[in-house]
Amino acid sequence: MTKSVQYQNLLIDQLTIPIKLLTTYKSLGLDETDAMLILQLHRFLYEKNEFPTPYELALTLTLSEQDCAKALRKLIQKDYLSIQQKQNDEDRVSEVYSLDPLWNKIFNQTEQKQKSELEDGTLFILFEQEFGRPISPFEIETINVWLDEDKLEPSLIKAALRESVLMGKLNFKYIDRILREWKRKGILTVEQARESSKNFHKKQTTPSKNTEKRDTSFYYNWLEEED
Repeated sequence: MTKSVQYQNLLIDQLTIPIKLLTTYKSLGLDETDAMLILQLHRFLYEKNEFPTPYELALTLTLSEQDCAKALRKLIQKDYLSIQQKQNDEDRVSEVYSLDPLWNKIFNQTEQKQKSELEDGTLFILFEQEFGRPISPFEIETINVWLDEDKLEPSLIKAALRESVLMGKLNFKYIDRILREWKRKGILTVEQARESSKNFHKKQTTPSKNTEKRDTSFYYNWLEEED
């Protein structure tokens, strides 16, 4: 008679591996060696060995003790691994590894990516609303360059769009000039852009003795908006 396998007894000692670690470690600048070292650290922590030595890690990897020590330093330098102090019931302090910095980055990265994709989509819609027409493939590429190559925040691009509308110069070349000028001045946030725009408009609308004061209140509409 064939003896049945007690799968529950086998599975009770299994280690849970976050799928997001396997799908995102490359985007975090880690390689397969780093990922396997992280899995071994995860295993040691699961087994209540909270500060495994490079020698202990090397016993389960194809890395030398020196390579394990180097890989640990790399994870710490990249802020994926931290060393913390833990106090036991007898008030004895010991050092322990924590992978919380890595888990925070992995799970927050997904949330930030979803938020960024939503903001990017809203950005294209806003441009089409302001231009009153679908934007062309070239214009889409221009926006993507601002986002991907220039690394500009969608909120800052929206601010430049609003500025071009208020100045009555609604075209991509003018918006690009605004963004490049802000970059030259070190303006990276909407708050800084608001202050710069406010100062610019004050200079442009300062009345002289021979000119009448114009109503320029409409210039400041976007300056007071919420992001």
